[in-house]
Amino acid sequence: MLPDRIEVLVVGAGVIGLTVARELALRGREVLVVDKEPELGAHASGRNSGVLHAGIYYAPDSVKAKTCLAGNRLMKAFCREQGLPLVESGKVIVARDASELPTLDELHRRAVANGARVRFVDEAELAELEPLARTTGKALHSLDTAVVEPKKVLRALAADLTAHGGQVRLGVRFLGLEGADAVRTTEGVIRFRRLVNAAGAFCDRVARPFGVGARYRLIPFKGLYRKLAPGATFDVRGNVYPVPDPRNPFLGVHFTRHASGDLYLGPTAIPALGRENYGLLAGAGVEAFGILGRDAAMFLSNPLFRTVALEEPKKYVPAFFHRDAARLVKRYDPALFGSAPKVGIRAQLVDWKTKQLVMDFLVEAKDATVHVLNPVSPAFTASMELARRLADEHFGSAAPPSVARGS
Repeated sequence: MLPDRIEVLVVGAGVIGLTVARELALRGREVLVVDKEPELGAHASGRNSGVLHAGIYYAPDSVKAKTCLAGNRLMKAFCREQGLPLVESGKVIVARDASELPTLDELHRRAVANGARVRFVDEAELAELEPLARTTGKALHSLDTAVVEPKKVLRALAADLTAHGGQVRLGVRFLGLEGADAVRTTEGVIRFRRLVNAAGAFCDRVARPFGVGARYRLIPFKGLYRKLAPGATFDVRGNVYPVPDPRNPFLGVHFTRHASGDLYLGPTAIPALGRENYGLLAGAGVEAFGILGRDAAMFLSNPLFRTVALEEPKKYVPAFFHRDAARLVKRYDPALFGSAPKVGIRAQLVDWKTKQLVMDFLVEAKDATVHVLNPVSPAFTASMELARRLADEHFGSAAPPSVARGS
């Protein structure tokens, strides 16, 4: 049975919700996390690649840059303490042709500014790190990139949260407000002193009733993966990434050796029809028409989005997916990589006034509520540091007197 009153209510039991709730519980707060799903990791937090990023891609003055590398270190320490799988395999970013070398130099500049351990390697040293990787002249080697198993991390966070007095209740859907200090859920009304919106793909919907985030609209992107066939061998040892277009928040199809040992290719960034549109049409829902309208508006007004919308859907066709993969390595056999059941959704916010994709995390506060908006990659990596900063800024270190239950 849900408590009818709680000090801090967190909506969303993804990695942001759990790390924020855990941080607050460690500081003595009375915390309840609710989530509409019956299990942890049903969406983005459990469907991502498991890569802990290392602060390479992000503008140095951004929240992503300020939280990614610190979050990487905190998450690694947590995995070690909890005995969770952690593979510190590093990453190489390769230039597919000479035109990408200036961007590779810019990534190196950003990484150094952000405190990441990176270095250039020539083609000979690249061959020692990743024998199959192919580059033009040089590649960027990230020493801090690692891989974890996301669902195991989520379960450990929830267990640590409850061990420190917090509560996690699954299968509880947020329905709306019930006055100034209460919300309606499918399990009844919950009164709160403070509320944190960590609802992931539904962060904008939860924010709206509180008068937050009105200028933003959500456009989902679908991440399809392919996986090395069982028993097949392909000598990629860690992570091989292309040089991305830094004007867009997508990193391109890449190779990732998971903590389990499986080798994945992906993800794509195909405009999707819904927040949970994991199939071709499945999960689209009634919002699909509104999303198509937003896609059309972006297609007409934003050239970068137009490029993505024209190119990425081609990757539903395996030949186009394999084309991108083949450009990263010296030898590639498409027959080795079949479709993977894992599909992710990137719940990307757009500033509807400017029609620009939001490139950074957003944390907006109003009255007794705090809203984590645009929690896209590297949100999993950054989550523990983002939680620490959110707690410092909006809750302070000392907990107020406990809220009396049932009063």
